Amino acid sequence: MAVTTTPVDDGALDGFGERLHGELLRPEDPNYDEARAIWNGMIDKYPAMIVRSRGVSDVIAAVNFAREHDLLLAVRGGGHNIAGNAVCDDGLMLDLSAMRSVRVDPEARTARVEPGATLADVDHETQAFGLATPLGINSTTGIAGLTLGGGFGWLTRKYGMTVDNLRSVDIVTADGVLRRASETENPDLFWAVRGGGGNFGVVTDFEFDLHEVGPEVLAGPMVYLGEDAPDVLRHVRDFNEDAPDESTVWVVLRKAPPLPFLPEDVHGVGVVIVVAFYTGDISEGEEVLASLREFGDPIADGIGPHTYAEFQQSFDPLLTEGARNYWKSHNFSELSDGAIDTAIEYAETLPTPLSEIFFGQLGGVMARVPADATAFPHRDAAYGMNVHTRWEDPADDDRCIAWARTFHDAMAPHATGGVYVNFVSEREGEENIAYGNSYERLAELKAKYDPENLFRMNQNVEPAPAR
Repeated sequence: MAVTTTPVDDGALDGFGERLHGELLRPEDPNYDEARAIWNGMIDKYPAMIVRSRGVSDVIAAVNFAREHDLLLAVRGGGHNIAGNAVCDDGLMLDLSAMRSVRVDPEARTARVEPGATLADVDHETQAFGLATPLGINSTTGIAGLTLGGGFGWLTRKYGMTVDNLRSVDIVTADGVLRRASETENPDLFWAVRGGGGNFGVVTDFEFDLHEVGPEVLAGPMVYLGEDAPDVLRHVRDFNEDAPDESTVWVVLRKAPPLPFLPEDVHGVGVVIVVAFYTGDISEGEEVLASLREFGDPIADGIGPHTYAEFQQSFDPLLTEGARNYWKSHNFSELSDGAIDTAIEYAETLPTPLSEIFFGQLGGVMARVPADATAFPHRDAAYGMNVHTRWEDPADDDRCIAWARTFHDAMAPHATGGVYVNFVSEREGEENIAYGNSYERLAELKAKYDPENLFRMNQNVEPAPAR
């Protein structure tokens, strides 16, 4: 589809554009198609206008304009959201990607980050001082969406989730007011943005705590043939049971990609990839990971010293933008034999060579934060599973989506019933399981800060009805 009419008077649009420090794009403008494109190639939407914000004043102006003209408002940070919430048909798309400053205070061990920054932007600046904060595993991901949904990755077991390291935010709420939210300022709003997604406004500044990390860490993959999967997954599960918080081990089931450290004769063959990461002294890490590395007969062992920033980018080549993607996810309190066997069974029928199933180890510090301390509710998850169903040809849409849903249903009996909100591909219908026991309180706060549900291009929390 394409936009042929603008839902706002041209004169009002002209005046709006003139007030912006950034750029206002309409469908006829040459950069429009580039600006509306996002990471997931399945998403093809046509906003009536795109505001490419350069600063807080542009954000305020865009929020006010959308509210005053009753426009559907979509907010883009990194554009990585799997459901495509960064862009909408016919409404206003607020593009924050030019706002990507990262300012580190090495003495206070904090960083202030604008919402257009990616994980790579943050790592680049913080690692200049040997510091980091827990983020995700794909460096092109936007910091804003990752944080607002909770955020987890290689540092989570040692230092908690991304939201556990958030000190404050500056946020433009639905009334167009810039507010500071922290433990002491608007604490209810601060609770809500730590896991409540984009439901409460547009964050224009994130303040994070930082920790000593790197610059070198012990990390990397070990690769086994798929026929070894039953034994490998059980060994990883048993190893993880007693591992210290410094150790994080994930497992990936997929066809072997054509990576240079893998023999050519296994490219395209089913494999198990065990990815290990140790936060701390490398020699200590080698002792901790020894029993993991001595198991079985891997066809490759790439565990060794890597710079932290380099390792954070190691999965980027498998998750480049433009492909078609559909995800399904579960949380698990444990990896039961039934869960392992079911995952292995479905890994043998992955619908495309680009698709994969991963189990990310959680727990540690993350699990010791009270479940109601932030809006992120899933502190009982020992593992997060995501199936990255990924393909190129639109003709494969129905087949790939059906496979992912069937696999998801087969894993449900072994799961907790919760799901990480940033892994939800559906536009609606999974809000209750994504927000869990936090949903009722989020709905009450939604009624306070966004009673008309202006911010609804997300896994939406509807405002609680007035009592």
